Amino acid sequence: MTDAQTYFATRLAIETDPSDVYAAQRAGDEFVLVDVRGDDAWSQGRITGAIHMPYRQIADRAPRELDRDVPIVVYCWSPGCNAGQKGALEFARLGYQVREMIGGYEYWVREGQPYENDQGPLKRVFDPTVMVVRSHAEV
Repeated sequence: MTDAQTYFATRLAIETDPSDVYAAQRAGDEFVLVDVRGDDAWSQGRITGAIHMPYRQIADRAPRELDRDVPIVVYCWSPGCNAGQKGALEFARLGYQVREMIGGYEYWVREGQPYENDQGPLKRVFDPTVMVVRSHAEV
């Protein structure tokens, strides 16, 4: 393998994106989606179907709460946030198969995927600067 092939194959093995995560959810693939942000961020809004485990709590909580045989996908706020990487590192140290969802919560929302807050589902947004906008029936 060339250096470029190795690099990109490695990235694809440890990263995913909002579109692929949403497709995996819809297909019923087995994985746990983990929001590693703090409590205030979680309350403000999170991805539908995610669980909340701030990255600083992973070492203590994950062994008690999550099956090591089920893959983990972590996310944080956005490309400008490295909490997802911190969370992914903690899961990897504990022996979990883990991937980081690049783009985080921001790109999930901008791509129009389902999200919610403490009051329930939020209005889906379809941002034409990050995706081709189709009718709601197609998503």
